[in-house]
Amino acid sequence: MVVCVPVTEGGDVDHSWGRARRVAVAGVADGRVVSWEEFDVGWDALHDSGREGGHHARLARFLLEHHVEAVAAGHMGAPMEHMLGKMGLWVVLGASGDARRAALAAASKPTP
Repeated sequence: MVVCVPVTEGGDVDHSWGRARRVAVAGVADGRVVSWEEFDVGWDALHDSGREGGHHARLARFLLEHHVEAVAAGHMGAPMEHMLGKMGLWVVLGASGDARRAALAAASKPTP
């Protein structure tokens, strides 16, 4: 499973999803992280730029390009959670602490 998590420079789950500065894309298989790549996405600075809906489209493109199947985050707005659900992604909220552990936890949850 491919899980995306907002991350801090120190490797913890960042406090925000839609305004994340950096995210990690983790490949999880057999109860372990088998791949981990971090991206400086700058969604914090880009959040209020451009046309309405542009920010959600930006995030959707990133998730599609990286074949993400689940998102683990501390929280996100209802419109973002709705959009991710419409994309067929599994959303796990309440993530905190070590981002790699959060990715593992998200991958181990039963999908809807």
